[in-house]
Amino acid sequence: MRRRHCLWVVSSPWWLAACGKDDPQAALDATVRQLQDALEARDSNAVMALLDARFRAQEEFDAEWAQRTLRLMFLRYAQVRIVAISRRNSVDPQAPHLGRTEAQVLVSGAQGLIPERITPYAVQLEWRRQGKDWRLYDLRWQ
Repeated sequence: MRRRHCLWVVSSPWWLAACGKDDPQAALDATVRQLQDALEARDSNAVMALLDARFRAQEEFDAEWAQRTLRLMFLRYAQVRIVAISRRNSVDPQAPHLGRTEAQVLVSGAQGLIPERITPYAVQLEWRRQGKDWRLYDLRWQ
């Protein structure tokens, strides 16, 4: 009898719905991977689709600047490789529509053989959630 009850709980639609419940952290992690993949694939349309309509970089650049920069980078380098030495994604527990990524990354071009610079970039990305999708709102680097 007890076994039958456990089987019902595991197979009930309620349990399945709870398992498929929206997870903002998992969605943010997937979006960050999607951004890296789009950059390495040199897919500027996919990158631009991840930007918020109010996107800003370094407090002065906008989405138009990002698109021009991507075009130039993709023309200059036949291959783009981004190596995340460290990366931490987090969703604000007080405001689950806000996310942050802090990373140390190396960027290379020229078939991935020559680093753009020896020291890693310290990158901070601020994300805003729109429905179930995360969009890059702010980008800063050092």
